[in-house]
Amino acid sequence: MFRFATVSGQNTHWFLKRNCSVTPTQLAWMYASLCIVSLGIGTAFWLNGAPLVLPFAWLELAAVGFAFMLYARHATDGEKIALQGGRLVVELEHGGHYERTEFLPHQVRIEPQADDRSLIEVSGQGRSVKVGRYVRPELRAALAREIRMALRGA
Repeated sequence: MFRFATVSGQNTHWFLKRNCSVTPTQLAWMYASLCIVSLGIGTAFWLNGAPLVLPFAWLELAAVGFAFMLYARHATDGEKIALQGGRLVVELEHGGHYERTEFLPHQVRIEPQADDRSLIEVSGQGRSVKVGRYVRPELRAALAREIRMALRGA
């Protein structure tokens, strides 16, 4: 019945997340192995009379570590929309920042922000939240229809 949602009993959940192929833990292990290899090679060159290789290896690892840190910070970003207990709950996580907003299902509006390919605006009771960042733009209208359909059944 639903394309994006998971239904369990009376509750309906939409989990919209980034498509990340590597978890932060896997990334840490990969970075540690990169450090061992790079510093091992740098140390071998340093012992054989090439002292500048090791400082550049450290510089390289610092730059790669910074890039990996930025990636890992956003790897768990996502949106959770849940219709449960007579409420529509929207939870957003972006870069470690968490936001939760609750709406009454009969007082909420679900509509595109500007056109069919824009983010979906969930609004009601003086509050507004934009969702759909992690859904392809051409599928956002279908997601909005699905949420509206679930709200009608609530």
